[in-house]
Amino acid sequence: MNANEPREQGNGGWSQFGATPPSAGGFPRRDTTVMGQPVPPPPPPAPAVKPGLSTRQKAIAGLALAAMAIGGGAAGAAVATAMQPDTIAAAAPAPASFKQASSTLTVSDVAAKLQPSVVMIEGSTGEGSGVVLTADGLILTNNHVVVGAGQGGQMSVKFSDGKSAKASVVGTDPATDLAVIRAEGVSGLTPARLGDSDQLRVGAPVLAIGSPLGLQGSVTAGIVSALDRTLTVGGEQQQQVPPGWGQQPGGQGGEVTTIGGAIQTDAAINPGNSGGALVDAAGQVVGINSAIATNGGSSGNIGVGFAIPINTAKQVADQLIKGGKVSHAYLGVSVTDATGDVSGALVRQVIEGSPAAKAGLQEGDLITKIAGKPVDGGDTVLGQVRGFKVGQQVQITYMRDGKTSNVTVTLAEKK
Repeated sequence: MNANEPREQGNGGWSQFGATPPSAGGFPRRDTTVMGQPVPPPPPPAPAVKPGLSTRQKAIAGLALAAMAIGGGAAGAAVATAMQPDTIAAAAPAPASFKQASSTLTVSDVAAKLQPSVVMIEGSTGEGSGVVLTADGLILTNNHVVVGAGQGGQMSVKFSDGKSAKASVVGTDPATDLAVIRAEGVSGLTPARLGDSDQLRVGAPVLAIGSPLGLQGSVTAGIVSALDRTLTVGGEQQQQVPPGWGQQPGGQGGEVTTIGGAIQTDAAINPGNSGGALVDAAGQVVGINSAIATNGGSSGNIGVGFAIPINTAKQVADQLIKGGKVSHAYLGVSVTDATGDVSGALVRQVIEGSPAAKAGLQEGDLITKIAGKPVDGGDTVLGQVRGFKVGQQVQITYMRDGKTSNVTVTLAEKK
């Protein structure tokens, strides 16, 4: 978070995922032998996640499967597994509407179409996933998957046909947790078809494709559970890790990153899915899987996962490929969460000469909407603004002295 836009941090948030050693044992199992006796009734279901799960509850983000602590923080995976890179996990039962959403593609068709375009990324700090952008080796992934390699650092990429290639970092953007790498000496790769995340609707069927727990080419099915979630990744939550798994060098919990507009899904994603594809029923990538919510300290999937919208990812990737640096939109306010019965972001400070100051926003204003979308706290403001382009005009709705007003702000580049 830039010093020009400080905000108060709550007790919750999202933490970077850390490491599951590839050599640790296999999956737990449950014996189901009947032994000639009546089958007992199934145990009661696990308690459901409480309604209204917010971005301030515990969560783990950055689903890279790591072998040691990485820059940006680390936490342990709940289930360790031996490396099985050639295993293809079966897709979970798809929603009944999945096939109806596409007259030509079944779930199996979509999976088969996208698996060649999703890779496993391996480095000294662990493993993650990536999405092929070009036939000559450009690959989109999460920043926290490659951060240990550094700019120009080396890692390897494994493709769905079992072949591998060395890869290096083209550019990273910690602010959006995105990165682009290049597989070296390759050609004829199958680029993924990128969709339009702005067209997503709640309830739409999706697949998550990646390498959870080192299981390359795994496919899970679900729906879009919600849209426009705001995730705060890093900070103190990164230090809440299982004993013995290590923390970021220095023990500081890492830089806080706020991601706006995230797609929520119940398609199962786990450590190692980071950087992989969230795919719609037409076989188009609509998101980059990046985070999961947690319940009671568990770091495994509980059916609440998050992906960075592909429209944001495309914008960032284009800039990284062209120049290795990303320009971010800047509003120029310091905000905190509103208190009491009101919902919104309270403006604590307006930076002199900033877009907010030029538009007439003042200290004490309560921002309630940005571009027509509700604001429920300070993180929402930061996350939404990062999703806009430099120079874009955005309408902000705010309250001052009990009166609601609108103002149009022309966003500038964040220095």
